[in-house]
Amino acid sequence: MLINRSITFLTTIVKASDNKMQTTQAIRCPNCGSHAERNYLASDQQTRTECPVCDYLMITCSLTGKVVEAYAPGIYWGG
Repeated sequence: MLINRSITFLTTIVKASDNKMQTTQAIRCPNCGSHAERNYLASDQQTRTECPVCDYLMITCSLTGKVVEAYAPGIYWGG
């Protein structure tokens, strides 16, 4: 099953395979503002946000919101 929805600059893709539900959103990076990706992993109950431009990574628990893992090499000042 694959469902695509576009809302302004937000794209959501929902995939269901092997009883593992994953929702992927195209978002703006909270660190540098470039195009990034947010994955909601239902089987692991985690939310993963990644940016390929500035190497930002944030993994949080979907239930509690607590940070599981985070990596941001520095604040992006542009340029």
